[in-house]
This record gives sequence, C-alpha cells and structure tokens, in this order.
Amino acid sequence: MRAQNSRVIPEIVRDHIKPITEKEIVSRRGSTVWRCTSLTGEHAIKIGYPIEATTEWPAQEWTALAPAREAFVLRDVLGQRIAFGEWSKGTWNVQPWRTGVSLYDLWASNRKSSALPSAREIIACCEALDRLHSMGWIHGDVQPAHLIVAGTRTPRATLIDVALAQGKSVPERFDFPYRGCLVHYEAPEISESVLSGGKITPTQASDVYALGASLLMSLTGQRHVEYPDDASRSEQRRAIVSRRHRPISVPGSMGRLIRAMLQRVPDDRPSARDVAVEVAGWET
Repeated sequence: MRAQNSRVIPEIVRDHIKPITEKEIVSRRGSTVWRCTSLTGEHAIKIGYPIEATTEWPAQEWTALAPAREAFVLRDVLGQRIAFGEWSKGTWNVQPWRTGVSLYDLWASNRKSSALPSAREIIACCEALDRLHSMGWIHGDVQPAHLIVAGTRTPRATLIDVALAQGKSVPERFDFPYRGCLVHYEAPEISESVLSGGKITPTQASDVYALGASLLMSLTGQRHVEYPDDASRSEQRRAIVSRRHRPISVPGSMGRLIRAMLQRVPDDRPSARDVAVEVAGWET
C-alpha cells in the first residue's frame, strides 16, 4: 500500500464517528492519526496499515494491527469502551483526545536556558508510568512524544501510544510480538535482545530507563548514548549495548536522578514510584 492511500479517514470510520471537524496530526510509516470533533466530543482517530518493504527497511505487517491492539489495552487502562474495527488495509480505533503538550515541547525553554524544570512536572510523568505499572502493564515505548502534560499548578501527565504495551493478554487475532521501541530511548537489555534475535521482554525497569532517557532528551536535547545521526537502527543498538550512557551534564539532584534511571543493570534502577517520591522530597 502506498502512503497516500492512508491520507483520508476510511468511510467505515467516518460513518462511526461522523466528524464535524478533522485535522491530520501525524502521518508516518504504518499509521495516520487524526484529531476530530463530533457530537460526542473531541477524539483521536488512529488508522493502521502495513509497511511496504524498501531498500531502507523490511516489510512490516504488525503496524496494521496496532490500532486494534491498542484499543484493548486502553479499555483496561481507561475503563472505557474504545471503539475499533477493521478496514481494507488494517485496523483503526477512536479514543478520547488527550489535551496537553508533549514533554519535549513543554521543556523547550529549559533547553534554551538550562533552567531545571518544575518538580511537579517530573512527578506527573513518573506517576503516569507508575499508574500503568500498577495496573499490570509495561508501556514498552516510553518517549517524550508519548508523555502528554496538562495543567500548570497541578500538572498531570498521560502516557499515550500504548499499542506495544505488554503484561496482559489481548485477542490473538490482533496481537503481535514485541520488537523493541524507538531506539533513542531503548534500554541496553532491550537493544541486546533485539540484536541477538532472542525473545524481547520489556519490563518496568526498561520503562524506567526509557523515562530517564526521555527526561535527558527533553531537558538537554541529547540522546542517552552518542551515535551518528545517520546511523542505522542496528548501529544505534550496537552503540547502546557496547557503550555507557553519555556523561550527564544536568546538575544537582536532577542529574543524579537521571544517572540512577540509566543504570545498565535493570535491578539497580529505581521504580517509577521511587523516582516520584524522591522528586517530591525536593519541594520540602
């Protein structure tokens, strides 16, 4: 399937949601996301389709199933009936729109000024991950773009894009193996499993590592491990496995916290709850 065929909302989805307004937000290999309003409120519509093979990447079928799989995860996490279904190229879902800004965008001024962010914003991100973990799910793809923060006096963060989440069963028809996440935030043990071809099992500890890498990227604009911008994914993963994380230039307690989250040994990392409790102590 060619990308342009996914640039419209399928009629089966349009008939379900009956959008009044619609705006394409994201179009990438394997999925398109729309922001829509209808008589029932504001929604995100996700459309999944297979990725065709090119000289740069192999064909991928799992992306077509991701929206339906995510719907089952969200039903458990949100306690809501998330609409989903199939269309000619894959699956789709309709879910509530999460108001807020991504962690990376939120800390844009901090990257320019080198000022440390609000402790409450960090706590909100940790609590979002802790809530997911307490429900028996591993996110598996924590990154700044997936942390949506809303509110100023009492910030609250939401973890979006849970199609790769692991921990509970989903219908076999829509399930697919976990293959790793965005490499810029991947824990060494995950990268090593991907490279070895073994079974890849994300954990709470690998989520915490990804959160630490997300804090580092959002605050400094630097990846947790240094490698060339044009490095292939395999080269990126080999760098993560063979090298220690870059020196953390963030000063004080924040720097020590990120270093703790980026420990190579999973058992040496704090839990998301531990991090939230420690950061809460900064305000006392």
